[in-house]
Amino acid sequence: MGKRDDLIVQYADDLKNKCGMTPDMDLLTKVTIGCGPSIYNADASTVAGSQPAEIETVKNNFLIKKLGLSASDDLDGAIAKAIETYGKSERNKYRAVVYYMLTKHFGKESVYG
Repeated sequence: MGKRDDLIVQYADDLKNKCGMTPDMDLLTKVTIGCGPSIYNADASTVAGSQPAEIETVKNNFLIKKLGLSASDDLDGAIAKAIETYGKSERNKYRAVVYYMLTKHFGKESVYG
């Protein structure tokens, strides 16, 4: 297994044990690949849920540009819910896991079809 495969296993574990959801491994793999090289960078691979600039990045670069949502879709509420599900006290909120939860929340799995 390569490094990406190891990370996908780690993300699946977080979804199961920290978020209480059974991951769709095919979708999780596609979301992880979609994150590109950021998953290998310690800073870029995580989402700082308490930083407004980080929330804006998730909203603009992922939800609006990637998933094609509009600003009227309660994006802030969905991000807050994903952060809450992951656990506010959880130090490492992996970007791929947060993106996976947001993809599922908005029913946008077809983007990764």
